[in-house]
Amino acid sequence: MARQKEFDENRVLRKAMVLFWQNGYEKTSMQDLVNHMNIHRRSIYDTFGDKQTLFLRALQLFEENVERRIQQQIKPITSVRLAIRELFEMAVYSNDGSPAGCLIVNTAIELTAHNQEIADRISKSFSKTETFIYELLLRGQMSGELSNQLDLGKLAASIHNSFIGIRVLAKTTDDKEKILNIIDSTLAVLD
Repeated sequence: MARQKEFDENRVLRKAMVLFWQNGYEKTSMQDLVNHMNIHRRSIYDTFGDKQTLFLRALQLFEENVERRIQQQIKPITSVRLAIRELFEMAVYSNDGSPAGCLIVNTAIELTAHNQEIADRISKSFSKTETFIYELLLRGQMSGELSNQLDLGKLAASIHNSFIGIRVLAKTTDDKEKILNIIDSTLAVLD
């Protein structure tokens, strides 16, 4: 007869996600995960597999959380400028005590040069975000909020690049005024 789990899988996965987010993949040992998740090493392997598989599940949870926030906070906003500002500010201000910065960007910096599976995953995530920005811009053109003269593909790539940079700055500086000035400058291209 199989043993029943003595822990909430989603709760301990969230703990792993936060630890990877704070420390990075390489600096998080299996013992760190055991201590932080407060479950036995064997339970980690039995439930989540090896460290990389656990990391990929944590990354998936992060992406799902971001997608849910975008659905709730960004998509309902009718102004494209305000929607993009909210997207940027969502990356800067944590309302749930989460670590600073972004697990996706942290992972891109740390692992994509050494792990093709993770590089593909990060590339897909970046592409999805850039496509979302493009769709916001297209909606703005269609509503007349944005000029029809704008090259939306180039503009979406540029805004996405700034968005990646903001997520790095959110982790590396406490200077919120500097970050908000960069957001303002980025949004000025929409005028």
